[in-house]
Amino acid sequence: MSQLFPLELTSTLDRFCYLVLLLLIYSFLGWCGEMVYCSIGQRKLCEKRGFLNGPLCPIYGHGALLVLAALGGGCADPIMTFFLGGILTSAVEYATSWAMEKLFHMRWWDYSNHPFNLHGRVCLLNSTLFGLASVALCHWVAPAVSGWVMRLFAWGIAVPLALTLAVVYLADIVLSVRSAIQISTRLAKLHAIHQELAEKLAQLRQEQLENAQQRLQHLEDQLSSAREASQQRENQLALRRKELRQEAQEKLRALYEKQDIFERRLLHSYPTLRSLRHGDALNKLREYRASRKKSQKKEK
Repeated sequence: MSQLFPLELTSTLDRFCYLVLLLLIYSFLGWCGEMVYCSIGQRKLCEKRGFLNGPLCPIYGHGALLVLAALGGGCADPIMTFFLGGILTSAVEYATSWAMEKLFHMRWWDYSNHPFNLHGRVCLLNSTLFGLASVALCHWVAPAVSGWVMRLFAWGIAVPLALTLAVVYLADIVLSVRSAIQISTRLAKLHAIHQELAEKLAQLRQEQLENAQQRLQHLEDQLSSAREASQQRENQLALRRKELRQEAQEKLRALYEKQDIFERRLLHSYPTLRSLRHGDALNKLREYRASRKKSQKKEK
């Protein structure tokens, strides 16, 4: 097509309605292409795509109008159309991604995993497809769509249809923007709640850690005190055992020393004497007498 508007359209209203119809038609065709492309990629029927509630992807409609406006007089060269169309539509996609991210604080699409991407907003594969779509648009689709829209003007229904659809389109944009803002606000609130919960849990974990450390310190102090008390008790028992041994030895020594000459004679006369009740005591008595004799010999 040699120009964006047909020569038959001279009034501003007609041209405005013509642009509205083109925008909606190309947005619908872009939505259809998006559904087919995603369904092929996912190998199943893709769910509804697009920012709006209706079957429209405005980014395709605006991109198509931009390509037609920029290349209206030079679409005869397919190669030029391919490169310029790919560049223009990629610029529209990049600008739309940036604007929507700044407005709603969300990344609506991300090509970071695609090779040759620019900030994840555009990639070489999509730019190539946009270039091919621009060639098809300028050489085949646009003439057919323009002829069909002009028939609507000939029938006298183009203006009321365009104005009605424009109102519906704007209402859909308002509702979709409102929903996106609500999602962004809700996400911010959810993030705040999760952040608050995380901080409280972190504080609780810190308090639990401090409490555990205090209990451990208390147990260590108790254990240390118990060790000291146990050691003191052990020392007391050891001292008591020593005193009892000394006391017993003194009693035994006194008892051994009380033997008179007659007792010693009997024990000496009967070296195999056995006590039926106190055999151990008799053996200790003999051991004491033997050690006593050795001590006396050494002293001599």
